[in-house]
Amino acid sequence: MIYLVLFFSAFVSATLFPMGSEALLIFDINEGYNLYLILFFATLGNVLGSLLNYYLGLKGEEFLEKKRLLKSEKTAKYKKFFNKYGGFSLLFSWAPIIGDPITFIAGVLKYDFKRFLFLVTLAKFARYLFLALVVL
Repeated sequence: MIYLVLFFSAFVSATLFPMGSEALLIFDINEGYNLYLILFFATLGNVLGSLLNYYLGLKGEEFLEKKRLLKSEKTAKYKKFFNKYGGFSLLFSWAPIIGDPITFIAGVLKYDFKRFLFLVTLAKFARYLFLALVVL
């Protein structure tokens, strides 16, 4: 049950809702729960939350273009820039405040999904691993 709570906490904290999962992760580590399962479920939840942001961005582009709030020419320009440099910004997807919008923008700009998934998973896992090593 503790891992499921951590999973949902990590999932919600990766969406555009203001919430964090780090305190619960540290608490669970201090309580002596299985570190591998803690890292797995926290990372899985956080990555899936970022995938939700990506999906919302992906589908949101069509809505914004229909409402004429976004021009396809500008989207193409930003996509080119994001394809060149944006991947590195996804390594900051773990960061508070800026991380969630980065994953949303990646969806809007239709950033390569495989690269997105790899970079976001790497960033999210590295953040949780770093916290775990600091706590231990």
